[in-house]
Amino acid sequence: MLRSQRGPVPWNAVTRGGLASAPLLALVLADRPTAGIPAALGAMLAGINDRPGGRRAAIPRIGLPALAGSAGLLLGGMIAAGGGRSLVILPGLFGLLGLVAGAISSTGPVASACGTQVLVTVVIGAGMPLPEPGPARALLFLAGASWLLMLRLLLPSPGRTRSVPYRFDGERDAVAAVYEAVARLLDASGGPRARQARAALSAALDQAQDALAGPRLRRYASSAAERRLHAQYAAAFPLVEAATALAWADTPLPARIAEGPRGLAAAVRTGGGCGPLPAPARTDAGLAALDDALLRAATVFDRPHGVLPGGRRGRSSAGLFKRAWSAAGREYGLRVALCCATSTFVAQWLHHEHWYWLPATTVFLVKPDLGPLASRVVCRAVGTVGGAALFGALALLVSGPLQLVAVVASCGALLPVATRHFAVQTSVVTVLVLSLVLLGGEPPAASARVVESLLACATVLLVGHLPLPGRRGHGVRAALDTAVGAAHRYVGHVLRTPEDDAGRGALRRDAYRSLAAARTAIDVSAAELPRVARHSAASEGVAGAVERLIDTATACAVQLAHPSAGLPRLHARTLIAHLSELERAQAMTRGAPAWTGAPRARING
Repeated sequence: MLRSQRGPVPWNAVTRGGLASAPLLALVLADRPTAGIPAALGAMLAGINDRPGGRRAAIPRIGLPALAGSAGLLLGGMIAAGGGRSLVILPGLFGLLGLVAGAISSTGPVASACGTQVLVTVVIGAGMPLPEPGPARALLFLAGASWLLMLRLLLPSPGRTRSVPYRFDGERDAVAAVYEAVARLLDASGGPRARQARAALSAALDQAQDALAGPRLRRYASSAAERRLHAQYAAAFPLVEAATALAWADTPLPARIAEGPRGLAAAVRTGGGCGPLPAPARTDAGLAALDDALLRAATVFDRPHGVLPGGRRGRSSAGLFKRAWSAAGREYGLRVALCCATSTFVAQWLHHEHWYWLPATTVFLVKPDLGPLASRVVCRAVGTVGGAALFGALALLVSGPLQLVAVVASCGALLPVATRHFAVQTSVVTVLVLSLVLLGGEPPAASARVVESLLACATVLLVGHLPLPGRRGHGVRAALDTAVGAAHRYVGHVLRTPEDDAGRGALRRDAYRSLAAARTAIDVSAAELPRVARHSAASEGVAGAVERLIDTATACAVQLAHPSAGLPRLHARTLIAHLSELERAQAMTRGAPAWTGAPRARING
């Protein structure tokens, strides 16, 4: 609860956050302050989604939630124009929207941002009294978010040199981090930190994969540098495989072996050639695979024009809705629906004029990727009280609309740093929203906002621990099932077609990435209150068995790719042992799919 993320201050994001209030300033100067509120809300929510990564990856991460929020404001305006307040119709309608948006939110981080924004903006559009019609609010909201996205795409990155093309914003660092993580794994081989180094390598690959995602300008000749960067990323896959196999052997390696990947990391950062690389002794299959991978990487790095590999295939709409309506999606969607309906009913029953604060706060609290439920409820309560107290002190000093705009701009600049801790983020957002409320001509009523936020915290905490029909922990089990299935596909591919390097690399990435997502879900569930945490208590055994199975399959792939090796008996026995271990761990969880046994027969054969 007290732990926060650490790292250098993202000054470029801070600058964008401060400049995001420019549409609000323009509309205030034009004597249209109420029109600036939707624009400022769009910029604020876009600033929350403005996370580190490449420019092109920011397009879906910021743009899709902005479109969802604009649609939510439009729908909220239609609800407000259709009949006002009701103790039955409005809670039922928001509960239905919460069910759909919550189920979709469970499918991924971008979907989570979309679902949250559409629910928040529907509530604000239906409850916030603004003179602008619904379509105008939606366009203003989209304009504010688009302004921040334009800043994200156009402002230069800090520290950019002439050797790095303008469109690269973190992509080179992400790819270089992969090679550095390979070097650290080789250094840690045979020591107690090998497992952590392998997990860090998987995380570096995930970040590089995300940084290189997004739309590409394939038609232009200037994309040669981009093609080369993608080829350098692809050249790391054989190195990753060889390093994982060497770490699996649990044998210390000479320090000079890690010099090659570090030289490749330096070449990625500078954009030049890799130069001479120290070659490891080819005394076994793992070292031979590492030597071959270094040779292939050197060829790619010294080639003037790389080849752009095919990207990951996008997920279909049918697959998205199938995952949304899975057991995990239904469980989360039902809790969001209950929270939305309950908070709306309470807000309407209290006959509060500005009832939208309570359900809007509730929607933020049930967001699935903000950490354990109890922790975020406490952080929200503390952050709201602190933000309201800070705004009360600022209100004594602020006397005009331009000063309120300055407060909004300051909060926007603080958001990129405040997102490192939920309580701090809540305080900054509370000051920002109360400033917008005062700018729109409403009384800020900070004490009433605190009471409503505490009611929202109590609502989410109660609904989050209600015994709903069916078993709890569907999210953890779904993540584990995905990881187990990816591991099965990877093992089967290694044994069937060991010569298919490209297919094996893609399946290995999918397996490790699914395992990382499952471990994150397990960690969050373990930090919940005991009533919730006990439903996934045996999940760590399955995750550990999957991790050992994937590592062993990688070591087997290196052995099978060696021309004179074949699969050693030790590797076969270890692989069978890990398959049996996974079966036993799955049986303890009572719900994961059973292993078919076909790869085991292939090993015995």
